[in-house]
Formats: sequence, C-alpha cells, structure tokens
Amino acid sequence: MLRDDVYRRPLATALDRLGVGPGWKAVDVGAGRGDVAVALAEIVGHGGRIYAVDSDPLARDETARAAGAYSQVLAITQGAEDLLLPEPVDLAFCRFLLLHVIDPLSVLARMAAAVRPQGWVVAQEPITSAGRVGGLPLSMPDARHPDVGALLPSLVRASGLELVDAWAEAPADAGPGPVARYLAELTGVDPEDDPIVLPPLVTVLARKPDSVR
Repeated sequence: MLRDDVYRRPLATALDRLGVGPGWKAVDVGAGRGDVAVALAEIVGHGGRIYAVDSDPLARDETARAAGAYSQVLAITQGAEDLLLPEPVDLAFCRFLLLHVIDPLSVLARMAAAVRPQGWVVAQEPITSAGRVGGLPLSMPDARHPDVGALLPSLVRASGLELVDAWAEAPADAGPGPVARYLAELTGVDPEDDPIVLPPLVTVLARKPDSVR
C-alpha cells in the first residue's frame, strides 16, 4: 500500500525508524479510507492488531472493505477527541488529522494516553501555505489549522511526550502524474502542467515517558 502513497517516503521512514514489525499493536487516528491502516496491517502481521479510528461511519465502512483480508484490522467509529481503546498500543499514528480538529493539543494528549509507557506517537501534519502551485501559495480554507505542522514539535512537548525526532518533506512534480492527481483530489482543481510543490509534511516521532503529566 505504501507504494501508492504520494507521501510514502516520510511514512515509510517513520515506520522504519521505529522498527515497527510483527506483533505490534497500533491505532491509526483519523484513518479515512484505511490506506495507512492496511499498510500497518501488512507490517504487523496476523499476530498484531491495528485499530482504524475515524469519526465518520462511512470512513469506517471504507476501511473495513479495504482491510477485508486483514483480520487484525478493527475499524471503529470514534472522534479523535474521545479516543479510547480496549488496550494500550505500541504506536498511535495520525496524518492530516490535527489540521481539522478543534484542539490539536487535546487530541495529541488522547493519543499519548492510548499508548503504553515507552510507546510511540507519530504525527504527520502539513504546512499548507508552504505548498506551491505554479509558484503561488497553496491554501486550504476548510482546515481549522492549515499550518499546524509548523507547531507540531512544540505541541508534542506540551502534551507531555518526549520529542525524539522531527523533519519535513514535500513531494514535487510538474505535469500529469501522482502529485497532480493528488492535488486535484485535494482541491478539486486540475493543475494541468503547472509545477507543484505539495505542502511540506512535518513528521514527529515522540515517545511516551513512564509517566505523562
């Protein structure tokens, strides 16, 4: 599944850095269509467990269909602000979620509460205004916090987590291709042959200490 993901490199790098492998338990918060949940399921195997959480029941149904061959994926309808799992997990993950929620810090705190001590929280969020289409800044008017990626390291620390690493990556291209298709899906506008730099995606790797304040 990662090979079809426009932002596959920062996602694959994060999972590799953590050594995610067979038997891991993880939650994908704001799972959407389940792409990341299925990618995680392939890595953790049938001995692991993936909770795919989304507030939209239609997203839950899409995830259930996408993960039909993976019994280790459990699709759940639940708001990120109300995240509550039946067991602690090794990894709580979100991507393109915090820019839409009312209070990003409270969501990160819920994610921190969901993982075991010394477990991991990984968040990937954009700096939307740093994206470019034909040299002009990209906007996302429907997002509550379109540039939340720029605040992500400080938000992670404020949630009581230990910031282990952080970086930003942005796919770029010109003309037809996956980057143009992704932008058209995101904005509803075909960029045609314009050069594109997608919004930099800030990735944070954070560890939960033995006690979170």
